[in-house]
Amino acid sequence: MGTVLITGANRGIGLEMAKQYADNGWDVIGTAREPDKAEELNAIPNAKTMQLDAADDASVANFTSEIGDQPIDLYINNAGIYGPQEFDRDGWLQLLNVNVVAPVKLANALKDNVAKSDGKKMVVISSQVGSIAENESGDMMYYRTSKAAVNQAWKSLSNQWKDEGLTLTMMHPGWVQTDMGGENADLTPEESVSGMRQVIDQTDHAQTGSFKDYSGREIPW
Repeated sequence: MGTVLITGANRGIGLEMAKQYADNGWDVIGTAREPDKAEELNAIPNAKTMQLDAADDASVANFTSEIGDQPIDLYINNAGIYGPQEFDRDGWLQLLNVNVVAPVKLANALKDNVAKSDGKKMVVISSQVGSIAENESGDMMYYRTSKAAVNQAWKSLSNQWKDEGLTLTMMHPGWVQTDMGGENADLTPEESVSGMRQVIDQTDHAQTGSFKDYSGREIPW
């Protein structure tokens, strides 16, 4: 066990991750843009709620200053948005800022914290729709671009930091019953997170840069 940092931990998949890791004895740092409203996260034993808007540089600077030199065994970038469903320049750029730039910014800011830990793992919650090989419908184009881009960025970081012992993984949580996934989705948050936790735990440094789903399936690029 160790310390896990989960962004966007106030609802959905992030909240379920915070619950499960805390139940398994981890020290949890869960972030929310509005911590005072994160009632369920605040109620989790072994969980500390911290303010973070990862798309805002000043917020990231304040957050990392509070974290200091604390070792972080597992950093999970879960925060993200769906974005526009038709062409909207500003909306598309905001989507890329939140889903691509923010995770990379935070990964760089937390690199030393993860490197000094025992776990040395970074995970970004991506999506199967980021796979170019599996795009046969063309729908969700703007969301797809953000996930394809963050996959490429995370893969690049995995190569840059490989010799430093860091293990980076991209995870597809499946179609999950959340505000984004809807009530007709295949998986409950409990099922998705339980699967992802097992995959994350079993992914070793030799597999850094891999793109997997909650069942451990390798997803083609």
